[in-house]
Amino acid sequence: MSKYTHAIVIGGSLAGLMAARVLSDHFERVTLIERDTVSNLPEARKGQPQARHLHGLLGKGLEIMTHYFPDLPAALQDGGAIFGDMGLSMRWFTNGGYRLQFESDLLGALMSRPLLEWTIRQRVLRLSNVRVIDECAVKEPIAAPDRSRVIGVQVQRRAENGRAEILDADLVVDASGRGSSSPKWLEALGYARPAESVIKIDMAYATRLYRRRPDDFELIGGNLIMISPDAPHLKRGGFFFPIEGDRWIVTLGGWSGEGAPVDEQGFLDYARSLAAPDIYQMLIKLEPLSDIITHKLPSNLRRHYEKLDRFPDGYLVLGDAVCSFNPVYGQGMTSAAMQVAELDRVLQERQSLNGLAPHYFKRSAKIVDLPWQLAAGEDFRFPETTGPKQHGTDFINAYVSRVNRATHSDPVVHRAFLEVMNLMKPAPSLMRPRILWRVLRAGRSAKPRSAMRGTPVSQTS
Repeated sequence: MSKYTHAIVIGGSLAGLMAARVLSDHFERVTLIERDTVSNLPEARKGQPQARHLHGLLGKGLEIMTHYFPDLPAALQDGGAIFGDMGLSMRWFTNGGYRLQFESDLLGALMSRPLLEWTIRQRVLRLSNVRVIDECAVKEPIAAPDRSRVIGVQVQRRAENGRAEILDADLVVDASGRGSSSPKWLEALGYARPAESVIKIDMAYATRLYRRRPDDFELIGGNLIMISPDAPHLKRGGFFFPIEGDRWIVTLGGWSGEGAPVDEQGFLDYARSLAAPDIYQMLIKLEPLSDIITHKLPSNLRRHYEKLDRFPDGYLVLGDAVCSFNPVYGQGMTSAAMQVAELDRVLQERQSLNGLAPHYFKRSAKIVDLPWQLAAGEDFRFPETTGPKQHGTDFINAYVSRVNRATHSDPVVHRAFLEVMNLMKPAPSLMRPRILWRVLRAGRSAKPRSAMRGTPVSQTS
């Protein structure tokens, strides 16, 4: 039996959908409010410009989503998603060479963001106690007379000639993304805005779709290609991923304003300028299926709700509304899933919603710490990056560079790296004595830097 009556989730993207799924176990009713039209097709909405670009689902994210939707992997595969062993499927050039391809037993899934979100949305909306109101904007939260608690929201239904309405709720969750209005709403209710950490990266990237041919996987020696920039001198990288519909999605981008151009020749020239030739060599053979679209992200942004002294009961914030990362690291969807899973645990432990927010924010902050530190650390490889830099970042980056070079030849180090990258293990696990010794040993015996293709091998101990 549900402990509470009604929850409202603001935002129908992935974080909002996952929040609705979790809240459906704790509330009699859950209402999901989305400002865009929600289609029954796997397509990007107007308010999701980034959804048309390449997205990566990390291993931890897939694990959490599968926990809440056990049939998700099969449904995604039926929809055309490509599954494979992360160690074998990735042809990844970094730090002067290719990471060794090996059997890691870590499952990866490749698909478009619209397919993943649509597949999850179908399952959320099948829940008997969840409903969605689309084409509906949340104007502001409604507070109790003493402003100690949020008791609902005022909405405006664009689909009904702008009709205004107040919806009551025991809990309101803001999952509206980076552009969240929560800071100004809190201020209007007499609370402080959360402090913000801003790391300016001036990231820009461009994306295009291509037709995928039956023999392409054999040509690239895996399922996907990634080319990392050789920081600090080279600032450009590229991603070449298969998605449903026999298509490739290709995203090329750079830090410090070095984004890819949108004209045909400029896009190809940019691909040719990367640290390895793999993506360019494929693009000149493939048939384009779309225009080239661009996206810019000026900064990583984190809002520190965990540091607030006062916060109203009956209100929470999660997902990109708390922390949005440089998208090239693929952490956003997984971070949101981890925050939602933590909310589930907190609600299971507590017998009341009173005092929920401070308790939850402190725990979710610990979850956000790992992807934030990983993203910030990588971005600070570029001297143009500005913002709060954690002490020891340069030392850690120097060590991670040695880890990267060790992954060119050592499957044990490579697996340990993949576990951290996929948010399945904490970053300090890369400094365990067993891994540290192998990293140092690989550094002493490293071959000259080259772009030689790695040879697939079996996992060794």
